[in-house]
Amino acid sequence: MDYEGKCLCGAVIAEIIDDPKWVTHCHCPSCRKSTGAAFSTYAGFDAAAVKFSGDALKKHKSSPGVSRTFCNICGSSIAFEGEAWPGEIHLHAGFIKQADQLEPQAHSYISTKLAWLHLGEDDLPRNKKFSDK
Repeated sequence: MDYEGKCLCGAVIAEIIDDPKWVTHCHCPSCRKSTGAAFSTYAGFDAAAVKFSGDALKKHKSSPGVSRTFCNICGSSIAFEGEAWPGEIHLHAGFIKQADQLEPQAHSYISTKLAWLHLGEDDLPRNKKFSDK
């Protein structure tokens, strides 16, 4: 399936020509700070499957070996890339037009989940890090 990504103001657009490798909710403090949300939901794609257009794309090195991409105009969070995942780009689910078709497969960094966040019973695996595999 093909997907389309668009930031809040429409200045950054992405064409995604493959299915995600995985979809997860990340509860790490860095993702919370980056998005201002209790957790972030990402879809991991082969970087070669994602083509960006528009001139407002901005990257920020948020920590060693990690960069985060956002729209330089509206500030929308777009992507995460890390040296630990070479050849991948992790797109925020909210950036993707067809986000309702991205089914999360796990919760990651559950040990740093906010204490007041109650996940209920979604039956998804709860990993201490990105993946306990």
